[in-house]
Amino acid sequence: MNKSKTIADMEIGSTAIIIEVSGEHSLKCRLSDMGLIPSTAVTLRKTAPMGDPLELHLRGYNLTLRREDARRITVKTEEL
Repeated sequence: MNKSKTIADMEIGSTAIIIEVSGEHSLKCRLSDMGLIPSTAVTLRKTAPMGDPLELHLRGYNLTLRREDARRITVKTEEL
């Protein structure tokens, strides 16, 4: 079953595919420059002790992202 959620909703260790990046133009451009574009696989590696920021793995590198920005990125996960 396919479910849509945001990167902020992902569980540690899970992988999903980005389907949409929302927000104002400057934010979308900044996220795009970091490689967060549709059809990209992203894995949530860990979160900081207080839950913010999140550490992601995508395109062969690790990226730290604020939870607020992660809520703007819709992903698709495959669940059995």
